Amino acid sequence: MLIVLADTVFPDSAIERRVLAEAGHELLVAETPDRAVELLPEADGVLTAFLDLSAERIATMTRAKVIARYGIGVDNVDLEAAHRQGIVVTNVPDYCVEEVATHTVAMLLSLLRKLPRADRHVRAGGWGVAGVRPLRRVSEQTIGLIGFGRIGRLVAETLAPLGPTLLVSDPYAQSVPDRVRLVEQGELLAASDAVLLHAPLTPETAGLINAEALLTMKPGALLVNASRGGLVDLDAVTAALRDGRLGGAALDVFPTEPVDLASISYVPNLHVSPHIAYYSEEALRESQYKAATQIVRVLAGEAPDYPVVPPKESQ
Repeated sequence: MLIVLADTVFPDSAIERRVLAEAGHELLVAETPDRAVELLPEADGVLTAFLDLSAERIATMTRAKVIARYGIGVDNVDLEAAHRQGIVVTNVPDYCVEEVATHTVAMLLSLLRKLPRADRHVRAGGWGVAGVRPLRRVSEQTIGLIGFGRIGRLVAETLAPLGPTLLVSDPYAQSVPDRVRLVEQGELLAASDAVLLHAPLTPETAGLINAEALLTMKPGALLVNASRGGLVDLDAVTAALRDGRLGGAALDVFPTEPVDLASISYVPNLHVSPHIAYYSEEALRESQYKAATQIVRVLAGEAPDYPVVPPKESQ
């Protein structure tokens, strides 16, 4: 069967090619997004990272049995259209849990300890604490996590030994560890010294941190987002940083990528990274292998390890 590799962030597709060939399938790599769209009607399965698989494009996929996304989020796939057409959608929800959790904690600690400011202070000829005051003990902070899936849980587990109060808001969380308190989102925003985002991007969560939400947060609170860029209203966040309502923000993801540099220039206490939280060499290899394996399982008539269904179907 023909498997179309619509796009990729990987150096090569050797892993996918080997996994699919062992199952008797052919892998065809689309060189451009336009070429990928042209190939959709011929594909028995599609591997993708970022290709926009809208309802209109899915309607052309008359042969396809499976769409496998390399990453965690599936907001580039119209799940309801795929479901109506009998196409199984899969993702790889566990491939970069360690990486994103580590990146989130690193960004948070960098904000709390004001490391970039300290670096600039020394390079400008300064010394001592005057250039970074005030700093607070981590154990005296209240840290709120919006979303408590695999990554959120590992972040909480990593932070717990440092002693902060940990709050979680997640409508799907059935239970939380003893060190964590489950609260409503409004209470979390009002009580937290730092808010960490670990939610999927859905119509309900788009623009979750907007001007209204920022007004309910503690003056001087911190914000970290290594989840999905669309969770944050970037203009509202940069405005809150400029006027001092937010004490700092660390963003690895943005509503539009690459980010428009003009939108983040001359914004105080904003730390950014170029959508790399997911990345390690080990994570990439795991994603490639697991995504290709989902294709093999579905085309063999087996249940995938990581099925993704429309929200209405999952209730």
